[in-house]
Amino acid sequence: MTIIIDGTTGVPVSPVTGTLAVANGGTGVTTSTGSGANVLGTSPSISGAVMTTMGSSVITSGTAQASTSGTSIDFTSIPSWVKRITVMFNGVSTSGTSLPMIQIGDSGGVEITGYAAGSSLLNPASINTSNYTTGFTIRTDALASTVMDGFITINLLNSSTNTWVAGGTVYTPTPSAYMAAVAGGKSLSATLDRVRITTVNGTDTFDAGSVNILYE
Repeated sequence: MTIIIDGTTGVPVSPVTGTLAVANGGTGVTTSTGSGANVLGTSPSISGAVMTTMGSSVITSGTAQASTSGTSIDFTSIPSWVKRITVMFNGVSTSGTSLPMIQIGDSGGVEITGYAAGSSLLNPASINTSNYTTGFTIRTDALASTVMDGFITINLLNSSTNTWVAGGTVYTPTPSAYMAAVAGGKSLSATLDRVRITTVNGTDTFDAGSVNILYE
């Protein structure tokens, strides 16, 4: 057989019999599955830096935890490559009047000092702002019946100093329809690997709702 291209006689080519190799433009197989293109019998293996980079850019969900008991809720074993964490609240309530608070930590434990944080309670009559040094505190109306929905995002500002900044809002549909804004910063002594949701006094217990985190 001779291949003719644009009316020009080319080099004679012998017919191919048997299986045409992938390197020669074939499939390398004699059978196929499905109704579409041929499927190779062995899947390719992908590894190395490309997959590592992809893995560290995907948003990962933690396991939602019921905020119905205990004085604190911890999310631990957060990977070292994480640059952003979002803490989410759904119908969260506590047994007392102490304000809810988020704290972060490293392999040495949750850090309870050194925060430069503030929170404002926004209601139709006024805006009340307070400063806090023990965590990213959420300024609600400080009632046992308060319920929270919303999220606070914590972002890595400087990896060399393990400095994180936080910001976000929550809504309290009951007992009053208020909003609370939160912002602040904190430098850890090592790489972040945990987040804690608790209260300022550390003794009020959670009695309703659920919390979870996203990290990326």
